[in-house]
Amino acid sequence: QVQLVESGGGLVQAGGSLRLACVASGPTFSPYTMGWFRQAPGKEREFVAFISRSGGSTRYADSVKGRFSISRDNAKNTVYLQMSSLRHDDTAVYYCASSMRYILGTTRRSEYDYWGQGTQVTVAS
Repeated sequence: QVQLVESGGGLVQAGGSLRLACVASGPTFSPYTMGWFRQAPGKEREFVAFISRSGGSTRYADSVKGRFSISRDNAKNTVYLQMSSLRHDDTAVYYCASSMRYILGTTRRSEYDYWGQGTQVTVAS
């Protein structure tokens, strides 16, 4: 079974930057798509970004376009989320996820197969 472990969360001042990482492990690891989702207090888990297996296709939620950048290093089984110009409303638990079914990517939670435990990002105002 694939295991995903996020890291890099913490407390950041508004306008600052943070880089999250998600490392995948397991004998069957071969995700078609890696994605990031987030869940703020009182809100549903929402899509943030995805990157296709080859890295050739990415997509971002409107709320983070121009501020966040997703990348992956398949040799390290790692996906990154570089966050800049952070705002207070970016505060959430950030989760990485992997899809074994969709090579070109998907924004739907139900189409991801594995999830990490989450990492807390708090942006101070």
